[in-house]
Amino acid sequence: MLQKTKFALFFVAASFSTFSAAEPVSVQASVPYAADSKIAQNIRNECTKLGPQLAEFTQQFGKKTGVDVKLVSSIDTAQPGRVLQIEITEAVSMGNAFMGHHKYSAARGTLFENGKKIASFEARRQSMGGAFAGYKGSCSVLGRTVKAMGKDIAQWLKQPNDNALLGDL
Repeated sequence: MLQKTKFALFFVAASFSTFSAAEPVSVQASVPYAADSKIAQNIRNECTKLGPQLAEFTQQFGKKTGVDVKLVSSIDTAQPGRVLQIEITEAVSMGNAFMGHHKYSAARGTLFENGKKIASFEARRQSMGGAFAGYKGSCSVLGRTVKAMGKDIAQWLKQPNDNALLGDL
């Protein structure tokens, strides 16, 4: 009888923990630059897709990890349900196709559930351009970094832990 009770309690506890993970996570469709970021103006002007790419890659990799990421035009961290507030904190573009790319980007995020902070992360990814780097532009290589961060964030959403360091941190 005691074993059946333990099993029943385990089953109930497991069903509650998976319910939370099954609930969609709202993410802003275009991740903004953080107010305190120091991102060069040429990156802001030329690499205009970094914010939307980070959100889309988070959603894309979320599907692969079983996390439903819903892209919305704006977020309110106090709204009901799960909300992930992400900001791009750094984007650095050194080098070029001829000298070699040396790029990285960083972001931070906080997951809220029903207005209460659940967990936060800082992420960073770097790239030298990968295969055929000499044929890639700077924004394309920075796009590789946000793709990798999107994957890191999606995996973190599966089991979020507070003050997590993701990627190359």
